Amino acid sequence: MTITRKPDLESTLRRRLADKPLLLMTHLVVGYPSLDDNWAMLEAMDSAGVDLVELQMPFSEPIADGPSFVKANHDAIQAGTAWQTYFDLAARAAERFSFEIVFMGYYNAVFRMGAERFCTNLAEAGMRGFILADLPPEEAAELNALARGHRLDPILIMTPTNSPERLAEIARQASGFVYCAARKGVTGRKTDLSDGVPAFMERCRKATSLPLGLGFGIRTADDVRELRGMADIAIIGTAGLHAWQERGADGYREYLKSLVAETI
Repeated sequence: MTITRKPDLESTLRRRLADKPLLLMTHLVVGYPSLDDNWAMLEAMDSAGVDLVELQMPFSEPIADGPSFVKANHDAIQAGTAWQTYFDLAARAAERFSFEIVFMGYYNAVFRMGAERFCTNLAEAGMRGFILADLPPEEAAELNALARGHRLDPILIMTPTNSPERLAEIARQASGFVYCAARKGVTGRKTDLSDGVPAFMERCRKATSLPLGLGFGIRTADDVRELRGMADIAIIGTAGLHAWQERGADGYREYLKSLVAETI
């Protein structure tokens, strides 16, 4: 049997960016509100035309997350969401849907699985890379090298408080794309995209040639429209969860379509 390898993630994103000026990445916490809800969310994402999805592995101390995602993590753990459940869902989604899938979580998952098993699990599930919100680049070199051997991309985070030297170090280790956090703090709060964000993104552009995703506080179609010409990927996190909770499945689908419409 001949195995067809996918192009690397950066090349895949650049091909998509050749067809439209901005991509959209969405997020869900595996196991919350339920696995059936997760699958319905993924179907809605695919139908709307989302480009990338972060699948978050539940963790008891998600220090980069705001209250909504903290609750989602805790409830998913209480529901018994296990590693195998997570990777089974990821593999089903990678087989079924057209968007690219990346792991989102915390270093605890790598520590407990072991770096080799962690990378093997991601690769076998068809995932393209990982975001580890609490792993500094100074401590990531060995894992990142191992990941690339599995054709996985370490997606590192740049923040407005990073010095030029630190941005350069992050850029040196990152691949696939870079996650730019629009502000310091945790997820969930609204971000004023005119308040220093354009200058921050210019600093990130100087540091790396990789595609830049912008997240933390992106909520509405108007927010996504503002990112055109500033970022390559609009990242929607907490606002997507709130849309599911407040509007139901049909409202969630329409919400995603309204976001995607601003990327074309």
